Amino acid sequence: MATRAEDSSAADPQDWLAASSPRPWDNLRRLSSVHRTIDQFLADRPLERGAWLVVAFGVGIAGWLLLPDAPRWLAALALCGAAGTGALLLDRHGDCSHVRAAIMALALMVAAGLALVWTKSALVGEPPLERPMVVTVEGRVLAREDQGAKDAIRLVIAARLLPRKGDAALAGLPRGPRKVRVNLPVEQDLPGIAEGAVLRVDARLMPPAPPMLPGGYDFARAAWFQGLAATGRALGPVTVLAPASGGGSLGAMRRALSAHVRARLGGSPGTIAAAFASGDRGAIAQDDEDAMRDAGLTHLLSISGLHVSAVVAGTYALVMGLLALFPPIALRVRLPLVAAAGGALAGVGYTLLTGAEVPTVRSCVGALLVLAAMALGRDPLSLRLVAVAAFVVLLFWPEAVWGPSFQMSFASVIAIIAFHNAAPARRFLSPREEGLVARTGRHLVMLLATGVVIELALMPIAVFHFHRAGLYGALVNVVAIPLTTFATMPLLALALLLDLAGWGAPVWFLVGKSLDLLLWLAHVTAAQPGAVTMLPGMDRATFALFLAGLLWLALWTGRVRLWGFAPVALATALVLAAPSPDVLVSGDGHQVGIAGQAGKAFLMLRSGRSDFARDALMEAAGVKGEATPIEDAPGAQCNADFCRIALVRTVAGHPRRFVLLLSRSRELTPWAPLIAACAAADIVIADRGLPGACRPRLLKADRALLRRTGGLAIELASGRVRSVAESQGRHGWYPWPATPAPATTPTPPQ
Repeated sequence: MATRAEDSSAADPQDWLAASSPRPWDNLRRLSSVHRTIDQFLADRPLERGAWLVVAFGVGIAGWLLLPDAPRWLAALALCGAAGTGALLLDRHGDCSHVRAAIMALALMVAAGLALVWTKSALVGEPPLERPMVVTVEGRVLAREDQGAKDAIRLVIAARLLPRKGDAALAGLPRGPRKVRVNLPVEQDLPGIAEGAVLRVDARLMPPAPPMLPGGYDFARAAWFQGLAATGRALGPVTVLAPASGGGSLGAMRRALSAHVRARLGGSPGTIAAAFASGDRGAIAQDDEDAMRDAGLTHLLSISGLHVSAVVAGTYALVMGLLALFPPIALRVRLPLVAAAGGALAGVGYTLLTGAEVPTVRSCVGALLVLAAMALGRDPLSLRLVAVAAFVVLLFWPEAVWGPSFQMSFASVIAIIAFHNAAPARRFLSPREEGLVARTGRHLVMLLATGVVIELALMPIAVFHFHRAGLYGALVNVVAIPLTTFATMPLLALALLLDLAGWGAPVWFLVGKSLDLLLWLAHVTAAQPGAVTMLPGMDRATFALFLAGLLWLALWTGRVRLWGFAPVALATALVLAAPSPDVLVSGDGHQVGIAGQAGKAFLMLRSGRSDFARDALMEAAGVKGEATPIEDAPGAQCNADFCRIALVRTVAGHPRRFVLLLSRSRELTPWAPLIAACAAADIVIADRGLPGACRPRLLKADRALLRRTGGLAIELASGRVRSVAESQGRHGWYPWPATPAPATTPTPPQ
């Protein structure tokens, strides 16, 4: 007892307090435990980690676009280097080797993606023309595309730009050859105008257009990576200085094939069949294009995965079947290898014949990888294979990561594979004792469910790029995809083959009937109420949330993948809560649209000869229907020079009246009435310069401001003003200073 008492009395209360209180290294120990948990998580998923390296590669490419200038690109590279170096110092005892390797690999891939796209931009980017100008274009034709539906021929020319005969030398003409795209009226077509011809033509050229509105299609960026310095149209007759030599080029073969198909099959079915056979979409009527788009069938018109897969699979099956008929060959040759080689040759030939566009090349690469996996006895449909295909595409076309074509095609393939590899789907499709009707029904249900999953995966991409979401695409694709794959494409190939002997007419009849059915499906579906839901475009942060959640759902297995629903749910809530812009202004101030006005769905200041501006404004506003001239709106006051309209919005719980003054002409206006009208307006919008004395209460968007900001999207209730320029940064394709529009906040009435 004495010894125990002595031991107890000898204990220092301070030691006991220190032992019972948190110590700094306890937090480090907990952090180390988290590291070990993550390390074990990665160790348990060796086959799932590789796909995330390709995701990191894509993040680096996208980061180059999002960051505005070279100092920030260098800072991002330095940050990646610091992360990789810091990972070397992490847990030097080796307990978290997978975490350390993951950080180093991800940092390296992000840096590699950023460096790759930066390098390609510097190598292929062509500075745009400084301003619109009328010049003489003289050079060699690089590509020709017939656009029968528009009665035009599109020529890409490596040309010198010269002053027109009789004109003085033009300031700002670029030195040396430039690649330009010129639209030529079809009636000016001459023999010999094809790839390789040298010609001269007067043309009005302009720089590739930036987005008309925030979130719109950026043609200037696409043209930059294509090396295009200008686009325009011919103003006079063409002089062929040297005709194209021979007619054996792939472009000539493609045009000849397209013409042959349309000659054998007239009307709309002929134009669709020509698109399937040669990739020539120029003759498809706009009504058919719109119906296919609204029905969710546009992917059938673009030569991509479906068409390449049909050609490759058909060739593979044909070679296997024919060789199996000869036992001496079947017993001595490994038939899958020979069939895979035949399928690969057919896929590459079809890709070259149809123009070798990036979506087609991407599909061909994926098909070749599938053939290689089949020849080696590996699983041909795995996420690792998709990751390899995506990496190959991004290695050569890194700019594709921003485009809807790349995102949609890989999203659909990933959705199919991830859904079919999920445990519930595998259980549903597992073999069991049942009749033919029950088995067929299960597969039909699975086909429909797959279509729904694909539509859900593609919906955020469609909303981000096109401001629209289709409702019936999953249902109609259940019929349209098998119809195209197993009926139209094989019949088309058979008809072309029989045409060599002049026996193709009966088969062409069947091709036409299958395409009549496809077009009927498209038009009926597109005409249904609610076939297309228009939504205002989402911002980049919300889109990134969607992509992160969908990738997490697809690339992991087990219950951990369900965590991906959290960012998807948050992004969905943000999209549904996002307000639509009230006022939309094009970059030149010429087009103005107003959404949400009582009694009218959408108001437009001007109605042009083309529907392009109207469609762009309505898509950005997330509305569908017909546009109404502003002068027909209740309460609008218009004369030859200006329109004045009042909009009522709720600000901080109170109704607030906003007065807009919109310029309609460039004629001189009396000074005093103009200054008084400006002072009485909240927002003034003009496609001309306005005097400094014109001072509206909130915002003056005249030519001087719009030159700096580009197009504007204005939300009156929040006072948020988004501009094109604020998202462009100092990239070479955007020539104007990236000065954001001034943000003004309306105040509630006193």
